[in-house]
Amino acid sequence: MSTFRGLEMSRQALSTQQSALYTTGHNISNANTPGYSRQRVNMQAMNAYPTPGMNSPNQPGQMGTGVETGSVQRLRNQFLDTQFRSENASVGYWSERSEALSRMENLLNEPSDAGVEAAMSDFWSSLQEAAANPEQNGARAVVLESGGALADTFNHLSSSMNTIRSDLQTETENTIDQANDMIAGLGELNEQIKKLEMHGYNANDLYDKRDNMLDDLSGIVNIEVAYDDSHIPSGKQGDGAVTVKVKDEDGNPLATLVDGAEGEVNKIDQPVYTEIDGMTVFESISVNGADITSSQGSIQSYVHASGYAEDGEVTGDFPEMLEKLDNLAYSISKRFNDIHQEGGTEVPFFNELSDATGAAGAMEVVLEDHEDFIVSSNGNAGDGDLAKDLAAIFTEPNEYLSDEDGDGTVSVNGYLESMIGEIGVDANHANTMLDSTATLQHQVNNQRQSISAVSLDEEMTNMVKFQHAYNAAARGMTAMDEMIDTVINRMGLVGR
Repeated sequence: MSTFRGLEMSRQALSTQQSALYTTGHNISNANTPGYSRQRVNMQAMNAYPTPGMNSPNQPGQMGTGVETGSVQRLRNQFLDTQFRSENASVGYWSERSEALSRMENLLNEPSDAGVEAAMSDFWSSLQEAAANPEQNGARAVVLESGGALADTFNHLSSSMNTIRSDLQTETENTIDQANDMIAGLGELNEQIKKLEMHGYNANDLYDKRDNMLDDLSGIVNIEVAYDDSHIPSGKQGDGAVTVKVKDEDGNPLATLVDGAEGEVNKIDQPVYTEIDGMTVFESISVNGADITSSQGSIQSYVHASGYAEDGEVTGDFPEMLEKLDNLAYSISKRFNDIHQEGGTEVPFFNELSDATGAAGAMEVVLEDHEDFIVSSNGNAGDGDLAKDLAAIFTEPNEYLSDEDGDGTVSVNGYLESMIGEIGVDANHANTMLDSTATLQHQVNNQRQSISAVSLDEEMTNMVKFQHAYNAAARGMTAMDEMIDTVINRMGLVGR
């Protein structure tokens, strides 16, 4: 070995420990940076001298030649990343589903003094009062007012639910735009990472930025992530270019969003809508011609809440609730008009509705004069039997309403109670699933953080360790300098 090899070994040791100190400082600086993964310098011994061979010098063994920086490694567990993104898709779905059902519950506002149940109760009470005092015009006027209030309540609920449906569709389009921005960003990051990895570098900070995008995207659609390392030189390390596919609830791939090997990017198309029974609903949301609405995430939640076409029919949370409101409004107005006209009048109380479709939004009182409201079935001014029959439509089986099995009839009050109960059960189920999936997501994220997060105590310990190693290497260089000074400046001076 060269006389000056000791200086080179010390210099390399200084450089390596300095790199470790720089990386430690980088970790400490980003201790509170969201999505940052701590990094570590992997030190390795340099090739010893001499190498084995027939012409090797006669020495008792190989001589160490020092240390070098092998790589700067980002501490990340891809298995935990996959678990987190799977749970994040579930959280994205149930979070938005819970929010949509909560808006529906708040809109129905049951039980309260301002919901459908209260309006129906007021209408029923006014009919009872008219039956008890059939000769009082004031009681009849109250019936018209309370009937109008009930119709207004149905109108308001129908209009508000359709507004929320429209909002959910707009939110879907905005979310798709956000997802497409992430997809384009992933494609750009792939190209940047490739350029660095082809020269043997690890793009650690770019990896973090890409993983953050993948985490966010996984809340919108359920994704499958793979990595292509075909561009990385032999013997070099790197995560590779990411390939992202949308998968369904069973884990089957539906479409490719980003192709890491080919560098292709396929964005999510804006929704295709269709109109069924006067209602505009989702028909499909596609990527490169493949429908991805079966992929769990916030987009699927918006579709399920707002309504979508399935086998030529409309299904979804809000369409189903609108259908029930329409059935309720239609059954009340139809049955009320039938009984009222039994009193011998041709003037309907509520407007005539051809069918239940859109009945909640179209329902209104068309009887203008309270004196035209009939309370007697026999024309006797003191008889209120017809008003009693009208009040009974809320408690007796209604021929225009079917129960859940579709093989019988149910009362108006019973139908409303069933509606309120179902939305309560659905909302509670959504909240329970949100809590469950969020807990699992939190547990997986804690495991990720235990590996990737920066511990300031650990980094401070490493800083002290690397600082001592740096000082020791500097002291070794000083010793070697003194030795070489002796050889150069003091040898051969004896006898002069």
